[in-house]
Amino acid sequence: MPAWLHDLFTKTSIAQSVIIYGLVIASGIWMGRIKIAGISLGITWVLFAGLLFSYLGVEIDSSTEHFIKEFGLILFVYSIGLQVGPGFWASLKKNAMTNNLLALGIVFTGVIITVILFSLSSNSIAVMAGVMSGAVTNTPGLAAAQAAVSDMHAAVADKSLITLAYAVTYPLGVFGIIGSLLLLKRIFRVNIEDEQELHRKLGVLRANRPVSLDLNLENKQLIGQPLRKLFELLKEPVVVSRMYHDGEIITPTPDLILKENDVLLVVASKQEMEQLKLLIGPPSAMNLKTAKESDLISRMIVVTRTAVTHKRLGDIPELHQQDFTLTRLSRAGIEMVPHGDIFLQLGDTIKVVGTEEGVQLVTAALGNSLKKLEVPDLAPIFMGIVLGVILGSIPFHFPNMPVAVKIGMAGGPLIIALTLSRFGNLFYLNNYTTNSANLMIRELGISLFLASVGLSSGKNLSVAFADGRGWVWIGMGIIITVVPLLLVGFIARKYFKKTYFEVCGLLAGASTDPPALAFATKLAGNDIPSVTYATVYPLTMILRIVAAQLLILLLM
Repeated sequence: MPAWLHDLFTKTSIAQSVIIYGLVIASGIWMGRIKIAGISLGITWVLFAGLLFSYLGVEIDSSTEHFIKEFGLILFVYSIGLQVGPGFWASLKKNAMTNNLLALGIVFTGVIITVILFSLSSNSIAVMAGVMSGAVTNTPGLAAAQAAVSDMHAAVADKSLITLAYAVTYPLGVFGIIGSLLLLKRIFRVNIEDEQELHRKLGVLRANRPVSLDLNLENKQLIGQPLRKLFELLKEPVVVSRMYHDGEIITPTPDLILKENDVLLVVASKQEMEQLKLLIGPPSAMNLKTAKESDLISRMIVVTRTAVTHKRLGDIPELHQQDFTLTRLSRAGIEMVPHGDIFLQLGDTIKVVGTEEGVQLVTAALGNSLKKLEVPDLAPIFMGIVLGVILGSIPFHFPNMPVAVKIGMAGGPLIIALTLSRFGNLFYLNNYTTNSANLMIRELGISLFLASVGLSSGKNLSVAFADGRGWVWIGMGIIITVVPLLLVGFIARKYFKKTYFEVCGLLAGASTDPPALAFATKLAGNDIPSVTYATVYPLTMILRIVAAQLLILLLM
């Protein structure tokens, strides 16, 4: 072998790091295609490929490895936040409290088991904090435990053993979480295709999805009143997309005077529709959508013009016309009724009903140029990452705790991404990416993160197992990982009627484990686990950090 080629693979350099990462990620992804008993761990194999390379003596620059690990994690959680943001905010109104209480149960049970194992073993609480952090794959918790040990002026041996215990238990922590998901799947005899169909029927994450219904106007108190009178009687926004009035089908304006025998095609949430039947009248036999005498058309238009994304919908003059009606708005799979106070975002899809000329006016106002969306605007994305890192670095001080708590490089970017997915347009930060671009960033980030963890941990395995301690740590780690997940997962499914996909996201989020989320998302074939993951992740991350510090400060 030429000397230059030997040096390229063995001497620490940027080129060597790129080659090693490329080989680890590529081999891990190829191994991820292997199925055992019909099951594949997918991208998680990148972690095991990194462990193997490291165990065989492959080394890269430690500062490079640390940067790539953190940057990969940031890319992964930030892309997750952007993708599931709209669903996350919708879930907060529905069942966030239940999900977070279940996640709290997982964290609390894990801490109790850790304390019990500490009392039954000869390990120091510092080592047990490392075992617990590795078992739940929580790197910020490890950092918090190390900081607490330093603050307590503990022996140097305790500091190094924390990292070693974490490194030994982390790989099987990942496997234990995924194994728990698969075990629950078998316990409840879950069929993935049936589960997907169940979500379609239940309309999970779309509880307020708009529906349309033709209603006969029979309320005499509305007859002779302008249409806006109906809107004033309702708490939630509704749309009258078509109306049979004076013998013709039109798109009405708020000032139109209602008459007897009018038929209104109303678009509203399912909950609001029942009230509308009482206010307007019973369902009509007419079908205004398919009526042959109608000259109205409907079309789906994508928002691609940035000029309309920084204003309230009601403040956009081009949309104050009488020849069309905006009937539905779809954002990241969530449908809603458009109203004057909503802010449009790039990539929103709006259904318009009106005359040919009216629909063309809306098209010109909103853009509908899909080519503009194919090239993502990276500046707002990186600005969001900057804000996320700043948020993750803010120290939070709690009474009687000498060490400040930080939500870290995962929690901060995730919270910012979730926030910008909802409110970014208010600050001129359009974080829209196509699904394919988002998936590319997500997969790249998690691959870099897993490869880094493997490359940094494998070389420590032989040291841990030299005197048998490693096996004991692994055993305790498996208990800390699996028992809380199976217990709370069973409760969530059996008593709280959570679907299997929701349980997967709950358990992955409560374990703050990106590989488990990647596995669950791949298994589900949709983003339902990601939404539940994002719902519980911020609180769980803080609890994991605080728990690791409290173990040190209270029991050391």
